[in-house]
Amino acid sequence: MSGVDPSAAVAKQTKLAAEIFDELYNKTFDGVGVTRASYGEGEQVASKLLESHAKKLGLMIDHDAAGNIYMTMRGESQEAPPIVIGSHIDSVAQGGNFDGAAGVISGLIACAGVIETGIRLPQDVRVMGIRAEESAWFGVSYIGSRSALGTLPKDALDNAKRSDTGITLGEHMINAGCNPDALREGDIYLPPSSLKAYLEVHIEQGPVLDSKALPLGIVTGIRGNRRLPSAKCIGEYSHCGGMPRSYRKDAVLAVTDLINYLDNVWDECENKGEDFAFTVGKLFTDKEWHAMTKISGAVEFSLDMRSLDGDFIESMTKRVCEEASKIEQKRGVQFDLGEFTRAAPGPMDEQIKTRMLSGAHSLGIPFMEIPSGASHDAAAFAAAGVPTQMLFIRNANGSHNPDEAMEISDFMEATRLLAWWLCNQK
Repeated sequence: MSGVDPSAAVAKQTKLAAEIFDELYNKTFDGVGVTRASYGEGEQVASKLLESHAKKLGLMIDHDAAGNIYMTMRGESQEAPPIVIGSHIDSVAQGGNFDGAAGVISGLIACAGVIETGIRLPQDVRVMGIRAEESAWFGVSYIGSRSALGTLPKDALDNAKRSDTGITLGEHMINAGCNPDALREGDIYLPPSSLKAYLEVHIEQGPVLDSKALPLGIVTGIRGNRRLPSAKCIGEYSHCGGMPRSYRKDAVLAVTDLINYLDNVWDECENKGEDFAFTVGKLFTDKEWHAMTKISGAVEFSLDMRSLDGDFIESMTKRVCEEASKIEQKRGVQFDLGEFTRAAPGPMDEQIKTRMLSGAHSLGIPFMEIPSGASHDAAAFAAAGVPTQMLFIRNANGSHNPDEAMEISDFMEATRLLAWWLCNQK
């Protein structure tokens, strides 16, 4: 099939793509943004909507025990390792319409374009609508994709509770018509060794492509992370004026020391050309006890550390614990960091990436190579050993907010390249 350009056939699907995005927005708009909570009503609506459009395209429909939806375009051989094109269908609360959903819709539109050409690919292509990628809901990353791959920690089903309901993941799965017992028994819908590739189109969640006026990014790798979802520092409450400095056990200053340490590490990494980023997304004193004139005796915080270097980001878990111990001695406080959650970096497949680069040049699509600072389901597939590649679409105004601003023309450029690769794979 080398040399086939399905661009004209894909372009005919532009109106359909816009209609699906509009319908998805209208059905999951919450008054501010869109809310498609993991294993909640909005995510269910999205799954049903995508299934309906896939059936109209003649795709076969299936679901796994975790509720992921598979919309399959049959190839010449059902024995050949299939290609999975996917992304997530959930969103953060009051988020945007394109984060996650763009990747699933791109897969559907690419398949529609290939069907329009009359070409039959060597293998099946499964467009996968993935459940529960957003860790904000259950505090666990890649629930849907890791369930399918057999890599989800089994205790997550019973220990992880949704942030807004307090109900366990397993219970939410049952309420959504899924089968967590099958997952407990080791059901694996997508054995990693059985797949040819995993491809994911996603909006960029930063400003780089927009600032460079480029519609497309070809991703070079996905940062792994180490996270402390609910860390604490316990000091001692006392009067701000009456307590001499040497007697203070100030939890605020102790946490500030830890943050300053991490900021210095980031400076060192930038000077050495090494990849690292961190965020303290939650930082607060106890509203029942704090006051303007009190030395704070308790601080709660979160920590998210990311890097493309798996060994480095793992070493940071030890370094954070060691630094916290030093600060305990200095400040007379006690840290309760909790357990680190872990997500491995997601390397991109060099052969697929090289082919994508060739395709972008051939199609005349302006692009740049770009790392992914955010986490994606692609990282779970790559960590499981599946050849993986991501494409980014230019997106103004950031992500995880109602103002995501993907242009349909940029979406179609990424989808053109996706369809080109399907028809020109090696």
